[in-house]
Amino acid sequence: MRQMLTGNEAAAIAAKLARVKVISAYPITPQTVVVEKLSEFVADGELDAEFMKVESEHSALSACVGAAAAGARTFTATSSQGLMYMSEMLFIASGLRLPIVMANANRALSAPLNIWCDQQDSMAVRDCGWVQLQCENNQEIVDTTIQAFRVAESLLLPVMVCYDGFILSHTAEPVDVPEQGDVDEFLPPYQPQYVLDPEKPVTMGPMGVPEYYEEIKCMQQEALRAAKRKLVEVDAEFGKKFGRRYKLLERYHSDDADIILLTMGSLSSSAKELIDRYRKRGEKIGLVKLRSFRPFPVEELIDALERAKAVAVLEKNISFGSAGALFLDTAAAFINMEKAPLMLNFICGLGGRDVEALQIKEAIRAAARAAESGEVRKAVRWLGLREKLVGLRT
Repeated sequence: MRQMLTGNEAAAIAAKLARVKVISAYPITPQTVVVEKLSEFVADGELDAEFMKVESEHSALSACVGAAAAGARTFTATSSQGLMYMSEMLFIASGLRLPIVMANANRALSAPLNIWCDQQDSMAVRDCGWVQLQCENNQEIVDTTIQAFRVAESLLLPVMVCYDGFILSHTAEPVDVPEQGDVDEFLPPYQPQYVLDPEKPVTMGPMGVPEYYEEIKCMQQEALRAAKRKLVEVDAEFGKKFGRRYKLLERYHSDDADIILLTMGSLSSSAKELIDRYRKRGEKIGLVKLRSFRPFPVEELIDALERAKAVAVLEKNISFGSAGALFLDTAAAFINMEKAPLMLNFICGLGGRDVEALQIKEAIRAAARAAESGEVRKAVRWLGLREKLVGLRT
């Protein structure tokens, strides 16, 4: 059934279709509607689930940890400072190998206080052991959330479904909502392997003494690596049933491209429109959209980018004192390759600032100059920066 849905409504409906049993979340802009819709579904009897009201995001994820450990399919949602407040529990959820699914409406971090979109929040916790998936549009939010439960419960890993705050969370667009019966066939009831049961007392998450801690972390790392294969497998099954596939990354006119833009999230849609214009003029400009940030698809990314002369990485985050998180991981992927494209990093859209076509063109021109000269004079640049305010030239 096709419906006009905002991104937040899409996330809530997907959780309902997944027949979650426990929901615990705390409202925060721009995620609040996810919590509101789910509470309505439970109150109206449309969803047979326990909605746990708590006083903070830390408590919300703590409640989900307890529920997942007891064998319930669990869901939560947050954004920005709320995700930071959860940070302690993020590591606990992944370390205990609990298959919690979370919707994160990407939003800038304070200070200064900002409620608008960038991807700094999820990038700040990229090392917490969660699968991280980035959505380009509201259809992808529905489909990715449903897939996330299959991945999480197969590998015993938590999954974070990220989408751009306001740009997607509050914008309505047509979405094909799957039928409940079809989702039930794709996503059967959760059958937990390990549960906390008063009748059969066990310890979950024993003391990580030095003799075992490193091995446990290695197992966690291997599980994240295995998630790449599972994501591909689940996505292929989803495609057969529902006719939509997303893979780990999307190639858009990139196979023969000399210049490739590398993007995540809704920025990909803006860039694709521009790519179409270049292609009509016969210019070999392409795009690769990364869907899976964790696990990071190293081999797939190398295959998608290695034939380009230059790659421009556009991202809405900055690892202060270094570069953008996506750029750093992409550069690391090519570190031992004999041949690699030149790479430039463009920081843009922070705090909700519009990324305009002129700025994307600026990135393309800079990448083209680097390809022509064979060198990158300045690897990290800022797009749309008001130089007079900061006293710096980029």
